[in-house]
Formats: sequence, C-alpha cells, structure tokens
Amino acid sequence: MFEDFLNSLQNFRRNKMRTMLSILGVIIGVASVIVIMSLGSSSTKQIQDTLGSAGLDVVSISSGFMSRRGSSSSITFNESFREDLYDSVPGIKQVWYKNSLNATLTYGTYSASAQCTAVETGYLEMYGIQLDDGEFFSVTDNAKGTQKIILGNEIASSLFPNGDALGKNILLVTSNVTFSFEVIGVLKEQSAGMESTSTGCYIPRGFYSKKITPNPTASTVMVQAVSEDAATSLVDVIQSYCDKVSGSSNSVSVSSMQTMISQMSSITGTLSAMLAAIAAISLLVGGIGIMNIMIVTVTERKQEIGIRKALGASPAVIRQLFLVESASITIMGGIAGILLGIAITFAAEYVMSLSYVISVNACFVAFAFSVFVGIFFGLSPASRAAKLDPVKALAGE
Repeated sequence: MFEDFLNSLQNFRRNKMRTMLSILGVIIGVASVIVIMSLGSSSTKQIQDTLGSAGLDVVSISSGFMSRRGSSSSITFNESFREDLYDSVPGIKQVWYKNSLNATLTYGTYSASAQCTAVETGYLEMYGIQLDDGEFFSVTDNAKGTQKIILGNEIASSLFPNGDALGKNILLVTSNVTFSFEVIGVLKEQSAGMESTSTGCYIPRGFYSKKITPNPTASTVMVQAVSEDAATSLVDVIQSYCDKVSGSSNSVSVSSMQTMISQMSSITGTLSAMLAAIAAISLLVGGIGIMNIMIVTVTERKQEIGIRKALGASPAVIRQLFLVESASITIMGGIAGILLGIAITFAAEYVMSLSYVISVNACFVAFAFSVFVGIFFGLSPASRAAKLDPVKALAGE
C-alpha cells in the first residue's frame, strides 16, 4: 500500500493543476466545518466567561405568569414562604430575599441611573461578589435599616471621577422620594452571573422594608443549594413544590445559572452543528469532483492497467491502487483544510474578540469524513479499473 501511495504522489506531480482542483473542494469543506464548530465552541466559552463562576450554587425564584396576572393561585414571597420552603425542600443551605427598584443617584453635579437592589446581610458574600474598596453590610445595618449603600464600579466612577467614594453621602431618588445614603463600599469589576457589579448598587433590605415599602414581600427569592452539583436538580424540585402549593404551573419561574449556561450552550451547539452539516455538503461536492477526476484518470491509464494485469496483478490490487490514490487526495486536502480552518478561526476570534478555542473534535470528524468521502467516491472508478479486460486495455489509448 505504501508503494501505491508513492505512485499516487508521482501521478499528482504529473497532473498538478488537476490535483489542486480536486483537493480544493475538500480543503474548503474541512476548513468550513472546523471554523463553524470552533466559533460555536468559542461563543459558548464566551457566554460562560461573561456569566462567570459566581452563583453556580444559587437558584432564583421569581413571580411567574399567573402571579403577574394577579391570580388567586399566586405565591407570596413572605416569611412564611421562606420557612415552609426551607423545611419542605431538601438540599437547601439558605434562603435569601431581595427587592429591586429603579433609582437615580446624585452627588454634587454628577448623577447616574441605576438598578438598586435591597439585599440581606451576607448575600453579596455568598454570591462571591468582591469589593474593590470598603466593606459589606453588617447584621446591624440590616436589622436597623441603616442608610448605607454599596456602588457598582461604573456607578462609582460616574459619581466620583476621582475615586474617593467611600464615606461620601449621596442622594437616591426613587418614586419621587429622596433618601440620603453613605457609601461604604465599591464593588470590583467582575462577572457575577445574575448580579450586576458594574451598573448596579445595593442597600440593606432592612432599610427598604422600613422606609421605602413597609413589610414588603420579596420580588425575588435566591436559594443557595448545599453544593453546585445539587443546584441543577434543585430547580425541578422547587418548581414542583411551588406548583403544588399554588395549584398552578405558572405561579413562579425557577432558574439557575447552571441551567441558563446549559440552555445557551445547547442553543449555540445546535446552531453550530446545523451550520457545520451545511458546510459538510461542500465535502460531498468535492467528492463528486474527485470521482470525476478518477474516472478520467482510469481512462487515461488504461494501458498501465492492462500491463499490470498482464504481469499478474489481480483486480483487488488494481482496485487498491486507485482507492489509495483517491484517499491520498482527500488526506492531503484534509490536512490542508485543518491548517486553513485553524488559521481562519484564530483570525475570526481575534477580530470578534472571542475566546481562543479550536474544536479538536471538529478537526477529527472533518478529517475522517473527508477520507471517507475520498474512499466512497473513489470506489466506483477503482472498481471500473479492476474490471477492465487486459487485452482491451492494452489495445486502447
């Protein structure tokens, strides 16, 4: 077989242009599959990097369709719900309540709009959110409802261009009511999943329940699972519990970071696979081109085939000769396609500022498929050559 391969290389050198045109379709097909699959993997990694690793053990519960319509079957996120949820659902480490409000923050001549979140003591630390400067809320801050605030880094930069936010008093305006808050912390810029550490701000939920909305129900319930592995299964368990309590399947919406990442990864993976399948069609087109070239090659080399058969070559040997030649074309095209695909992928990821990811599986699959195409489409011309009558082959040009 190695001798057949060397013989194939000699034939390729004699017909360079024909060989290049045959290889071109394979190169384009393999490169297209690799680029599409790699960009899909890169997009998935970009999503994961953007959402970050914080909050992977947290499950979010918010009002569902029935609750927004004011149905009598809706669930109220009060203290009774917190206690019942903790006691009824296994795998829960802690339950956190929070509320959100739109606010305008002002300091001197500077102002900024922000999504302000009222949280309980320890919630930010639990979520893995880090401080660039200052401190988190204490138990006293939440119990007494102190007027303290922690700013996201972009909000802090907007209000305090010189970076001296700590200890300053700012005004927070919400629903046409103005409150004064002391800045006790500025958050680091980081990927924190469902929490905004850049454009948001945080106040003690104790203050929210005393001054803004007395005795409020939570707008969102954040459930911390006993482990990251337990968070995914906890989503279904909590959903079933809430459906049972409310008597409706639309009373709450339950989600987690892991399910969100999984769903997004599934979507990008499916789209990439569909596009790769479309790109693989060019490999089939290239295979048809190889078959045509091999038919021409068999016709041109009739006398060679006749001589080989006259010297005792069996049909199997003749068939192998042309199959090796057909496979050699796709092997060279596959290698060139992999190199081209990797180069294009790196260039595209650099231009689009994506994470550098090359799909090794795509390289392997595309290469294996290209070799299969070469053998499959080379089989008919090879069989045709094997069946030639040596007398007729020697007699014709």
